Amino acid sequence: MLRRLLVPATLLLALLVPSVASAASSDIARFVLPPGNYGGIPTTAQSFDQLSLYTGLTPLRRNVSMADVNRLYLPEDFRPVGATTIEPVGRNDVTVTYDSYGIPHIKGTTRAGLMYGTGWVTARDRGLLLSFGREPARAAVADIPGLDAFSLVTSATPFTPSAQSEALVSQQRQKLINAYGADGRQIITDMTNYANGVNAYYTSHHQPFPGTGKPFTADDVIAVTAFIGSIFGNGGGSEHENSDLLARFEKKFGVKRGHGMWADAMEANDPDAPTTTHKFFNYPTLTGGKVRGSVVIDPGSLKLVPDPRTGAARDMESPRRHASNWQQVAASRSATHRPLGVMGPQLGYYYPEIVYQEDLQGPGIQAEGVSASGLGLYLLIGRTRDYAWSLTTQTGDNEDVFAEKLCVPGGGRPTRSTLSYMYKGQCRKMTIFDAGKLGSKEITFPMTVHGPIIGTATVHGRPYAFARKRSTYGQDGLSIGALAAMTEGRATTPQKFWKYANRFGFTFNWAYTSRRFTSYFASGLLPVRSRGLDRRLPTLGNGKYEWRGWLSELAHPHDIGGPNSLLLNWNNKAAPGYMHGDDDHYGSVQHVELFGPFPKHPHINDVVGVMNKAATQDATGVLVWPIIRAMLRKSHAPNAATANAVALIDNWVAHGATTNGSPPGGPIPFAGAALLRAAWPHIFDAVMKPRLGNQLTAFENLLGRDPSYVDKDLKTQLGRYIRSKYSVRYCGRGNVRACARSLWAAVAAGRADVVKASGPSPSAWRVNQGMTSFIPGLIKTTFPSTNRPTYQQVISLAPRP
Repeated sequence: MLRRLLVPATLLLALLVPSVASAASSDIARFVLPPGNYGGIPTTAQSFDQLSLYTGLTPLRRNVSMADVNRLYLPEDFRPVGATTIEPVGRNDVTVTYDSYGIPHIKGTTRAGLMYGTGWVTARDRGLLLSFGREPARAAVADIPGLDAFSLVTSATPFTPSAQSEALVSQQRQKLINAYGADGRQIITDMTNYANGVNAYYTSHHQPFPGTGKPFTADDVIAVTAFIGSIFGNGGGSEHENSDLLARFEKKFGVKRGHGMWADAMEANDPDAPTTTHKFFNYPTLTGGKVRGSVVIDPGSLKLVPDPRTGAARDMESPRRHASNWQQVAASRSATHRPLGVMGPQLGYYYPEIVYQEDLQGPGIQAEGVSASGLGLYLLIGRTRDYAWSLTTQTGDNEDVFAEKLCVPGGGRPTRSTLSYMYKGQCRKMTIFDAGKLGSKEITFPMTVHGPIIGTATVHGRPYAFARKRSTYGQDGLSIGALAAMTEGRATTPQKFWKYANRFGFTFNWAYTSRRFTSYFASGLLPVRSRGLDRRLPTLGNGKYEWRGWLSELAHPHDIGGPNSLLLNWNNKAAPGYMHGDDDHYGSVQHVELFGPFPKHPHINDVVGVMNKAATQDATGVLVWPIIRAMLRKSHAPNAATANAVALIDNWVAHGATTNGSPPGGPIPFAGAALLRAAWPHIFDAVMKPRLGNQLTAFENLLGRDPSYVDKDLKTQLGRYIRSKYSVRYCGRGNVRACARSLWAAVAAGRADVVKASGPSPSAWRVNQGMTSFIPGLIKTTFPSTNRPTYQQVISLAPRP
C-alpha cells in the first residue's frame, strides 16, 4: 500500500514547485567544482568525480571547443545528471534527490520544507566542516588579534566561544529585522528551518551534534557568514605596517624624497592600473584638506600582538594572492548576440571544499549553484532562471587602524597598568573582551571604541596602541540579505542587481549575466572618512576623525556592458579614482591583462579558452619580459652564455610563456621558464636596490616583488607612455645604460643559479608546472597546478521571446 501512495505524492510535489521547463532549451549553463561535491570521511566516488573534468581543461589552453565545454562542465539546468537516489529526510513537504555526481536537487512544496532540506544536505555533505568550523566561526566574529580564524579550521584547533562572543552573534538577529523588515523576519525563519534540517540529520542518524554537541541554530548561520566574509571579503587594516615603511623611508631618504618613494610603493589609486570599468568613481586616497589626522610612527617601533596560540611574534602580513576571475561579454559583442559569462572565485583547494553544489526549488525559489558550508539555505554564487552571478575578492577599504595615544607612559604591548587612552579630551579605560578558549587557554584582549588592540608603537617617542575597526563588526549577518534576494530571483535588472548586491557588507566584485545584460558592482560597507586623512596611514583615535557614514550605493563602482562591451576582472582595480584597501596594491601590471587580445565576436567556448590560456601563462613572462628585453637592448650581453639565456627566455615567451608541463604537472618544456623564474628576484632587486639600498628588505617584506614596479620604472626610462610616473627613477638611478647592464647581470645571476641546481646543459634547465594538493591533507589526491578559479560557471542564456 505504501508503494502505491508514493507515486501520486511525487506527482503532486512536481506540480507545486517551479517548472524547469521555463528555462529556454538553448540555454547554456554549466559548472564544475573540484575535487567533487561530497566532502565527508570516508570518501566516496562523489568526492573526486569532478577533478578529472577540472584538470581536463588545463592542457587545452585556448583551443576549447563547445564539445569540450559540454564534456568538462556539468549541466547547471535544474535537472539531475545521470542516475538518481532519493535521500529520506523524514518530511513529506520536501524531496532531496542526489544525482550521479552527488549534487542534491532539493524540491520543497513549502518554503519551510525547502529550507529544512538544505540543512539536511549541509549536515550530510559537509558535516566534517561543521565539526571543524562551527566554533572557529565565532573567533572570526570576535576579531581576535593576531589570529587567523581560518587556520583554526584547517588545523582542527578547538575554540570554545565565550558568552561575549556568542552575544556578538545573537544580537544580529534583531539587526536583520531592523534592516530588512519583513525580509529580515523571513531570513530568520529560513535560518531556523535550515537549522532544524541540520539537527534532524544528526538525530535521525544517532550522531552527536557537531562541535559543541549542542543543536544547530540560526546563530550558527550568522557566524558562518562572518567567517566567509573575514576570509575573502575584507580589505584595509594595514595602515600601521604602511606607516612603519614610511618612517623607515623618511629616515633613510629624507622627508620629501622618502615620502615620494613610499607613495610609489603604495600604488594607491595608480592611474596606470587596469580597471574593470573605465567610469570614474571618487573614493580618493586623501580625504581633503591638509593631512592632520594621520600618524607616522617612529621607525622600528612597531610591535604586533603575538599569535595567541603560540605567543610567537608575528611578521607583517604577506601580499595577497590573486586568482579569482570572471569574464563577461555583452550581447552586442558576442557572436550569438547573447550575453556571455565565464565566472568563478578562487576559494583554494580544500577537502572538504568550502562550498558545495545544490539545486533549490520551492515557493519563490528556483536557483542552482554553490552554497557555503553552514550557509546552505541560500546560494553564495549561482544562477536563477533568468540570470547568474559570481564573486571575486575586491579588498575594498572596510577596515581602518586607529592610533590611540596612551595616557600612561611606557612602550610595548599595553599591560593592565597602561590600558587607558585619550579620547575626546579625556582618558578612557580600555575594555577587556573575553573571546573564549583556544584549547584550555583563555583568550582575552583589550579594546577601545574603535576595536581590538592589534599592536603598539611610539610616535615622537610617545606610546600609542593600534586598534583595528571593521565596518561589518557586529553586523556580519546583514550580508545574508544579499544572498537571499539573489537566490529568490529578485535581481531582474542591473539596477535591482546593484540594489541587492549593495546589501553585502563584505567587499567583493560581483558579476551579473542575464538574458539581456552583463553588469558589475563592487560591494562593501565602506566608510566615508573625515577630512584631513591619508587613508594609507593610521588615523588618530582622539575622536576628531571618526567615520561619517557609508558610501552610497551608486558611489560604488558599477557598470553595464563595460569597456568595449567587456567586463573583465581578476582581482584587479575596480575603477579609476577608486582606492581599494590600504593592504592591497594595484599597479600597472595585473593578471587581467592576460585576457587579451579578446576575440572580436566570441562564442562562449572562446571565452572559456581565453580564461584557460590565461590560467596557464606566466604573467611576468607575458607582460613584463618584453619591457625588460627592450631595456637589455640598451647595452650588450656580458658574454655569449648570458646572451643565450636571454634567447631561451625569448623563445619561451614567444610560445606564450606556457606554464603547462609535460607530462602534466611535470617539467615545462622550455629552458626559458626556469631561467626567468630564477632570474626574477635578481631582476627585481637590480631595478629597485639602486634607490632603496638597505631598505629593500623592508619593502619586499611588506609588498613582495610586484612586477608593476619593474614595468613602470623601465617604461618611464625608455620613454614609453605612463599616466603617472614614479617620484624617482629606480633602475640604474636613472642611467639607462647602467640599468641595462644591471639587468644583464641579473640574468647572468639567474642563469648561474640554474646551472648550480641543474647542471650546464640547457636541456636540463626545467622547472615543474607543479602538482596541487588539497588542504589540510585529509586526501592525498593531487592534480597539475593551474591559476584558475576553483568553482566556475559557464553561462549563455537565450533571450525570452
